[in-house]
Amino acid sequence: MLESLFKPHSIAVVGASREEKKVGHAVLKNLIHAGYKGEIYPVNPKAREILGLRCYSSLKEINSSVDLIVIAVPPPVVVETLREAALKEVKTAVIITAGFRETGPEGLRLEEELKEIARKGNIRILGPNCLGIINTEIGLNATFAAGAPPCGKISFFSQSGALGIAILDWAIGNNIGISKFISLGNKIDLTELDFIEYFMNDPGTEVILGYIE
Repeated sequence: MLESLFKPHSIAVVGASREEKKVGHAVLKNLIHAGYKGEIYPVNPKAREILGLRCYSSLKEINSSVDLIVIAVPPPVVVETLREAALKEVKTAVIITAGFRETGPEGLRLEEELKEIARKGNIRILGPNCLGIINTEIGLNATFAAGAPPCGKISFFSQSGALGIAILDWAIGNNIGISKFISLGNKIDLTELDFIEYFMNDPGTEVILGYIE
């Protein structure tokens, strides 16, 4: 199942934005500039085109299958988005949006709702409240970080988004190659154990690094 996370054939960015300061804009821009060769579907009901790509009003408007969705919309909208994803049989979701259990009881309730939708829809979730994912082997940069490291054989996961950004900046500044990067976030589904197991069997990974709080 994690192949659709690390090597998706198609990605939808839900919350893609024309505004440069928005997370959804940064994620879409990074996907394009990193050289990802699969299909990219920006989703925003208020736009017809973003960064040269046709924009879709919802997931259900996309006629093709979608392996991975990257979600950057307000917390209540995340729930509705995941319901749409389940109907579309999306395999994996990266939820960048914050505002869940770290904010209190209402955020925790929304997380539990996400878990139930994902369980019934057989969707694996990274996050929420995370920086995103990078796989330099295929030019996949589904994060809102300011840059991407060169390709290498180190795979790194971090529960802290701030430390994750610091490591990425260090790798870029020192030309240290990274194979895969994972920001764990709140870990409502996928955890460090899932990624350690995946990296142990990954030909592109020779070194596994992790930061766990």
